[in-house]
Amino acid sequence: MPQYTKLPTISGDQLVALLIKDAWEPCGQRTHGVGLKKKFRDRYRVTVIPLNRTLVDFVLSSILGPQQTGIGKKGLLDLVNKYGL
Repeated sequence: MPQYTKLPTISGDQLVALLIKDAWEPCGQRTHGVGLKKKFRDRYRVTVIPLNRTLVDFVLSSILGPQQTGIGKKGLLDLVNKYGL
């Protein structure tokens, strides 16, 4: 049976800091959040992270999913273990 781990409670600011350490680059900021991009082979992935609040589970899962960052839950946990919050 697979073991499920709960995602950590994380704010948008903390997630942006972790992604920047993982080679994501800021590509614009608006009042609601900051855009980040990272080149993968022949294309860029772009995502917008809401700032100044704790990210609810479905928003965080969406950001980590294949349509946005593509790092998944395990990737986030690896970043947290490597760099801390």
